[in-house]
Amino acid sequence: MTGANSLGRAIARLAALKRDGAPIVMVTAYDVVSARVAEAAGVDIVLVGDSAANVVLGYDSTQQVSVDELLVLARAARRGAPTLPLVCDLPFGSYELSDDQAVATARLFVAEADCDAVKIEGGGVIADRARAIVGAGIAVMAHVGLLPQQVEPGSAFQVKGRGADEALAIARAAFELERAGCFAIVIEAVPEAITAAIVARLRIPSIGIGAGRATDGQVLVFHDLVGLSGARIPRFVQQYAALFEPMVSGVRTYARDVRSHRFPTEAHIYKMELDQLAQFRARFDQLGVPEDK
Repeated sequence: MTGANSLGRAIARLAALKRDGAPIVMVTAYDVVSARVAEAAGVDIVLVGDSAANVVLGYDSTQQVSVDELLVLARAARRGAPTLPLVCDLPFGSYELSDDQAVATARLFVAEADCDAVKIEGGGVIADRARAIVGAGIAVMAHVGLLPQQVEPGSAFQVKGRGADEALAIARAAFELERAGCFAIVIEAVPEAITAAIVARLRIPSIGIGAGRATDGQVLVFHDLVGLSGARIPRFVQQYAALFEPMVSGVRTYARDVRSHRFPTEAHIYKMELDQLAQFRARFDQLGVPEDK
């Protein structure tokens, strides 16, 4: 998909799935390997999420990942998934200040990582930022409900919208973001009844994460999905593989074999012609011993 119109290809893909009633499958990816897995598995869309801050870079919060760091990961993901629509999170602090800042950062991700769209979190003034980015010709995916970028380092994520006032605020934000021109919306960690009410009035595709079954699609963090986080996973995650322990076991076995001189073996070495080896040894002896510095 590289080189095609980024706005058109991202919107058309999800709109077609929604129109056909086909559930949208989105997964995060942060490097060549995870993106290749996503493409080989046949998912519909890839998100280079700022969750990379936690699962890849080891930060306590998504607030801590920088534009430069996420750009590196986004470029790698694009190389790994050249045919899939690629959405990139704009990092915390890179779009909230002004429309000009938001547009400049979005353009950076499109130009340098070939992203098809960007994702931003929140309503209110963020809807203005979304409108400005869309006005600049870049597709925007919205994000309401739990907003990880607003969770302070070390704090736990909490379900949003359990109270009527908060649920109504989430609904207002979703509708405002749709009016701002967002082509799709992620709804995170919201009671299913609230999600269903919101989705019933949305015309744009909705993608849930911990938001129940009413959305047009689902997204999960790659490391949670395949059991690579090595930590407790959220309630809303279904773990479809458990790769962390087998990987630990493999590296542990490798370390044991190296320490016991069982690796490498004859099967792992390169050889050379005997006449070339003889020439090397004869000339090597003439090199002498290097002098101490």
